[in-house]
Amino acid sequence: MFRYSRFYYGFDSTILLLIVGMLLSLAASAKLKSVFATYSKIRSRSGLTGAQTAQRILQAAGIRDVEVVPIQGQLTDHYDPRTRKVCLSQSSYQQTSLAAVGVAAHECGHAIQHHVGYAPLNLRSAIVPIANIGSSLSWPIFVAGLLFSMQPLLTAGIFLFSAAVIFQLVTLPVEYNASSRALVMLEDTGVLAAEETRGAKKVLSAAALTYVAALASSILQLLRLIVLAGGRNRD
Repeated sequence: MFRYSRFYYGFDSTILLLIVGMLLSLAASAKLKSVFATYSKIRSRSGLTGAQTAQRILQAAGIRDVEVVPIQGQLTDHYDPRTRKVCLSQSSYQQTSLAAVGVAAHECGHAIQHHVGYAPLNLRSAIVPIANIGSSLSWPIFVAGLLFSMQPLLTAGIFLFSAAVIFQLVTLPVEYNASSRALVMLEDTGVLAAEETRGAKKVLSAAALTYVAALASSILQLLRLIVLAGGRNRD
């Protein structure tokens, strides 16, 4: 069990938990960028762009009220359930690579989830406000609890941060399911051949790894809060 202690000159040993979490996130991000760069150089045989891929998949799924739009940035792709838009970054919208069509299909996977009422997606959407509050207020409240030695504030900070962790936990099955739907649709609609789908799968698996790393990092941060609160109680 990780126990709270201080090294020389008041060094907080729990900072090691943050370092481990940061390294996990950096490693996952580097992996995604490397895999994406590799498959961005391989053109799909169909020659369809990410935007065309998204439109074909949405049409095949019987979804007529979702718009495919370009957005700024790289790897900023997402599906917005409020505006019902599949938003594709510059690296996906007009590109014909395996990486581009894989990412576009993944975002359509979210649109399909929304269309069929996929329960984990609905749950994630429902807890977004609580998670946002938790992620923004947890640390200020927790630090105030440390400064003023107020256990209720420490506990409140831990519970608020837990809401953000739960959000990330719920996000995992949503992301993996969207990728699974995407890979099936890529083959069923003829966008990719079977052997090409393996390349798209590697891109989506690398992307999913970033969510796993983010969850692990948040759990480590939550553990740090718990350890710090326990140490203050002993003091």
